[in-house]
Amino acid sequence: MNNPTRVAGEEEEDDHGEVFLDESDIIHELTVDEEDLPDADDGAASDSDIGDEPDDSMHIFTGHTGELYSVACSPTDASLVATGGGDDKGFLWKIGQGDWASELQGHKDSVSSLAYSSDGQLLASGGFDGLVQIWDISSGNLKCALDGPGEGIEWVRWHPRGHLVLAGSQDSTVWMWNADRGAYLNMFSGHSGTVTCGDFTPDGKTICTGSDDATLRIWNPKSGENIHVVRGHPYHTEGLTCLAISSDSTLALTGSKDSSVHIVNISTGRVVTSLVSHSDSIECVGFATSSPWAATGGMDQKLIIWDLQHSSPRCTCDHEDGVTCLTWLGESRFLATGSADGKVRIWDCLSGDCVRTFSGHSDVIEGLSVSANKDFLVSVSLDGTARVFEIAEYR
Repeated sequence: MNNPTRVAGEEEEDDHGEVFLDESDIIHELTVDEEDLPDADDGAASDSDIGDEPDDSMHIFTGHTGELYSVACSPTDASLVATGGGDDKGFLWKIGQGDWASELQGHKDSVSSLAYSSDGQLLASGGFDGLVQIWDISSGNLKCALDGPGEGIEWVRWHPRGHLVLAGSQDSTVWMWNADRGAYLNMFSGHSGTVTCGDFTPDGKTICTGSDDATLRIWNPKSGENIHVVRGHPYHTEGLTCLAISSDSTLALTGSKDSSVHIVNISTGRVVTSLVSHSDSIECVGFATSSPWAATGGMDQKLIIWDLQHSSPRCTCDHEDGVTCLTWLGESRFLATGSADGKVRIWDCLSGDCVRTFSGHSDVIEGLSVSANKDFLVSVSLDGTARVFEIAEYR
């Protein structure tokens, strides 16, 4: 610190003789943290513990009063966002319209998961109270409440072409309802632990679910039949944490607490590839939409981009803390990660370079979602806020 204080002293003397500082002085001045603090235009730095950390967000949603766990951007309305958290509430709000928000009431425990139907007409909210609530977006009203699971909801997903909603529960079951009629359709039973991840295949013909019991199960949605159980060597040895399905509905990519990543052929139930490079729990996985690539993020502070044609890492992207969530930015070569260090980063997956680091959050990032027009990235954090970052240049 000797040098900056000396420079600051010199500048004070210069100020008497000159009104303007020359550029070299200005560059030095930036190294003096104390000099920057008065310039914080909105007082945010003094109101929180982040010191003089910049805030790169263009919009902050502060309607929640607890930690945030889930976020979903509407697939049809580029400004509409849903968030849910530990205050037992969900909110619908609009990017750039700080005064517009609609509360999603009725959950008796944390709102753990949110998903829009593919046509954007309905929103499903899942809570640790075991309830799935369906909201009509045009009116903002509760359409129906779906019950059945005996414990908390871990995730909710929609059928790609209809108003069928799927939810995985901590009670080891998976439930499917018709959201238009509020009617129970099927319950998928077989897992022996929390169903931590799951989804319909993009063609809508199959369901894949992963569990804390270290198995992946593949189901027929119509009959409820369990077609395949993927378990044992060479598969995961500990609970599954995340799952992604390829756009052609042929492959499931799964990550586990055991630090391994495997790719399963959905039609045969066989492990076709094991991607081994992480050294701690995998938290997030995703297939690229326009390239034969996949991305995996873990608590070992690494994002790895995989070349699926050769089952080898294309690039390894280092973080300062665990990688908690990721999302590909549309059809582009860019990908966003959220980290336990509170930063959101944009990565160029061709070069492996971090092209942007967004600051603003002061705690772990729990979720990311991209707006329908790909202009905005919304992040939710344990710091109780949702933040919007501009990403149009990475489309």
